[in-house]
Amino acid sequence: MVIKHKRQLFGDDIARSEITPRAFFENRRRVLRAAGALAATGLVGVNGEALAMTTSPDAKGQKLAATTNTKFVAMDKVTSFKDITSYNNFYEFGTDKADPGRNAHTLKTRPWTVAIEGEVKKPKVYDIDELIKLAPMEERIYRLRCVEGWSMVVPWVGYSLSELIKRVEPTGNAKYVEFVTLADAKTMPYVGSRVLEWPYVEGLRMDEAMHPLALLAFGLYGEVLPNQNGAPVRAVLPWKYGFKSGKSIVKIRFVEKEPRTSWVKANSGEYGFFSNVNPKVDHPRWSQATERRIGEDGLFQKKRPTLMFNGYESQVGQLYAGMDLAKYF
Repeated sequence: MVIKHKRQLFGDDIARSEITPRAFFENRRRVLRAAGALAATGLVGVNGEALAMTTSPDAKGQKLAATTNTKFVAMDKVTSFKDITSYNNFYEFGTDKADPGRNAHTLKTRPWTVAIEGEVKKPKVYDIDELIKLAPMEERIYRLRCVEGWSMVVPWVGYSLSELIKRVEPTGNAKYVEFVTLADAKTMPYVGSRVLEWPYVEGLRMDEAMHPLALLAFGLYGEVLPNQNGAPVRAVLPWKYGFKSGKSIVKIRFVEKEPRTSWVKANSGEYGFFSNVNPKVDHPRWSQATERRIGEDGLFQKKRPTLMFNGYESQVGQLYAGMDLAKYF
């Protein structure tokens, strides 16, 4: 549900440093354009913050042009670029949250291809630059919730996964979509470790993959994905725990049977296939009822309540009507 706030966008009672990053504030023309677009749709966040206003904070970063889709703007303060790119799970580059940022510089994202295989009428191997141009790029601000109990709000750049699916024309036998990520021990130092079975594999039911929220992401904060965030292409499923969003994808397979995903293989009792954000179903070793927002909630602050389906229940709840969500977790 969209909640309209009547406070002025730049009211004198709000410090400008609290409204948006300095680099964005200085880009005044775009701020005003974005603010006007949000005002027209009522998408103004807590304390009057215009949440869709994001630009690349790195002048040297490779830009990725996109139009903000105001239908997909989380009403939360956007997490800083620094936090998004320095606090990551990407086990191919290490198990500590800072490891990907330190180690992922070895990843080579050109040349890069993504193979579409399995139950489709039009199998194809896409060059990454061809895949980028497949559909218009959109900026979407999504909540990201990790199974470990922390969360972020990320301004992704990409397009709906359904855009690709419609073009390759799945057959009637395609019940699931499987994502296979790169497993290159030469550029990914932890591939070969015993943490997981490699390559990393994730999957979705077909109706989940076709949902408009399911995103193929090529960038964030207005520039191409940093290596540690899953360059050059990753999936983003905002109503599921973050590990469902495969990074550095090299194959997308359409299959008839439920894929055996990496975390199901590792421990099916703790990590189910669906992995929807559900505060009522605890992880066997910790509660999922609350979460800590990176960059906002300190270690000693009270945690915020976790929202059902990460706050996207009204959009995706119908996908699971009649299902026992404690059994199909």
